[in-house]
Amino acid sequence: MRFFSRLLVGLGFLLFSALPAWAAYYTVKPGDSLYKISRQFGTTVEAIQYANSLWTTLIYPGQVLYIPDQPFTLYTVRSGDTLYFIGKRFGVPYQEIMRLNGLSSSLIYPGQVLRIPLASPVPAVSRGEISVSRSDIDLLARLITAEADGEPYIAKVAVGAVVLNRVKTPGFPKSIPGVIYQVVDGHYQFEPVLNGWINRPASPEAYRAALDALSGWDPTNGATYFYAWWANNAYLRSLPVACVLGNLIFCYGKP
Repeated sequence: MRFFSRLLVGLGFLLFSALPAWAAYYTVKPGDSLYKISRQFGTTVEAIQYANSLWTTLIYPGQVLYIPDQPFTLYTVRSGDTLYFIGKRFGVPYQEIMRLNGLSSSLIYPGQVLRIPLASPVPAVSRGEISVSRSDIDLLARLITAEADGEPYIAKVAVGAVVLNRVKTPGFPKSIPGVIYQVVDGHYQFEPVLNGWINRPASPEAYRAALDALSGWDPTNGATYFYAWWANNAYLRSLPVACVLGNLIFCYGKP
């Protein structure tokens, strides 16, 4: 019996000593959410999801989560991408992307999903003159989740682009939080702010869509409004249509 006890202790020591010195584990408590835990440890929701093979944001008390030390987001390689230009887009050396993904060469292919390290405390992500913080990215991703969770990926990117287009358009607030939480004539501009869905954790795909929009992808070509096709709003329906993506209609403001 003593032999087996010593053997188990030895195996346990080998197991945990094989883990990186910075490895952290967290036991979920009642009232916790992935968003709350990510903020506590200075990482991202999708980094925790990826590290624990979670397909949803659902967690339960007593669950033990592995918390990676370096926050990262996920990026799907598109045709024409190179590690160098992806690194420039996110403000990180391409060698860091290689290290985080265990790549021995710089060869990548369309459709490949890469972990992109985020700088701390503020990632070097911008779109033109718009500079954003990690909390801005999270807020944008939460809006995308609330507005377009069941929509095609391109529609998710388009929702993010609308927010950024407003930031750059005279007459709108000059920040992502300012645009998302704007109230005009007593009315919120985005329904998820009114019904509270904006406080729900963002999906990993919404994070990627937010970063794609921030990197310059605008499927709407400058739209500043959108609405679901079933919405009964006379003003929105009077605006010039830019494009229709999934169930969402994107449009330009009136001159």
